[in-house]
Amino acid sequence: MSISCAACLRMVPDRSQFFRYESVSVSCDGGGNSSAWSVKRNTSRHANAACPGKRTPSRCSITVLYRMDSGVYWCQSASGERSAAASITVTDGPVILEIPALPVTEGNNVTLSCRHKVTSSNLTADFYKDGVLIGSGAAGRMTIHSVSKSDEGLYRCNTSASRGSAESWMTVR
Repeated sequence: MSISCAACLRMVPDRSQFFRYESVSVSCDGGGNSSAWSVKRNTSRHANAACPGKRTPSRCSITVLYRMDSGVYWCQSASGERSAAASITVTDGPVILEIPALPVTEGNNVTLSCRHKVTSSNLTADFYKDGVLIGSGAAGRMTIHSVSKSDEGLYRCNTSASRGSAESWMTVR
């Protein structure tokens, strides 16, 4: 199942949580003329703003992320048409949940990773959906096989070495 869009938002890496000082590349792909689209964002400091960092009209690379870069990112045409949006959370905390920022396709597998900034990633992690424990994974990983709409929700993780990650929404299409 492929998703069709006039301009699709792309993120590399495709995840919604980042540690401070990591980097991300956000771009608008597809639709015969992707250069007619630009990357926009809403943060706590800026609304409907151009993406900062190294950029061309349809791509931007933020090489050093800060908490103030947390927000919603999307592609927008000169006429105001918008792509689907994705949220990014940048944290100073010790743990992030590596979960796709972009919608995942129904039927695909999704691996969630609980990544600790300092400690070994071989810790067992507990994973929660909508506040309910859904499983534990060795090496801080858990795979959801053949995702469906019922897997859509708010996810977070905890390890024995930390208080846990922020929550992030996973969308299934």
